[in-house]
Amino acid sequence: MPRPTVVFIHGALNDHSVWSAQRHHLAQRDYPVLTLDLPGHGATPGPALASVAAMADWLLAALDAAGIPQAALVGHSMGSLIALEAAAKAPQRVSHLALLGCAFPMKVADALLDTARNDEMRAIDMVTKWSHTPGYADTETLRQLMRRMAGANLLYTDLAACNAYDHGDAAAQTVRCPALFIFGAADVMTPPKAARLLTAAMPQAQSVMLEAGHAMMAEQPDAVSEALAAFIGSR
Repeated sequence: MPRPTVVFIHGALNDHSVWSAQRHHLAQRDYPVLTLDLPGHGATPGPALASVAAMADWLLAALDAAGIPQAALVGHSMGSLIALEAAAKAPQRVSHLALLGCAFPMKVADALLDTARNDEMRAIDMVTKWSHTPGYADTETLRQLMRRMAGANLLYTDLAACNAYDHGDAAAQTVRCPALFIFGAADVMTPPKAARLLTAAMPQAQSVMLEAGHAMMAEQPDAVSEALAAFIGSR
């Protein structure tokens, strides 16, 4: 049986580069891989899309454009909601579903939303701090990535889309493909307990808990990569 194409979907004010370790790990194991930049992020021109549902539609259209009939979707944070919504919209297109740093509802603190709308650079500093385990050495990589993409209220647009998404539990109930949650035990952006509605709706899903914060792909690159390879390769 041919191996599925693994499609990576990044989170708010991120781009494809956050998946570099995982992309390399799976490509070395002969998986076809695709790391996308959402509209308005990285190399994909804008405007940014304002809802998770619209981003899921864009993702499915991107799979069509790339000639990928079925994919293993791997999403982080906002990207996990996009992957979940895409799996609900087109279940036949999704062979595996991996949700990293996922929560539902993915409520964003009013203070962060207000700051993102009025002072994007300060909001980036807040997100950088909250995305990492205290004491993690390399917080600057994420900060600089987000600063490069800042502008046009992009962080606010992304956070507001997460905050407004209200279809997660219904979407989760439709998932029939193999599913995996990867949580960071020290994640304060999307604490593991905030996914309980989703895990209850997807009793077939596996769960992996890592000693990491929200930026788990950077803090625990090998552990994330190995969990994904084991999950996708096992079914």
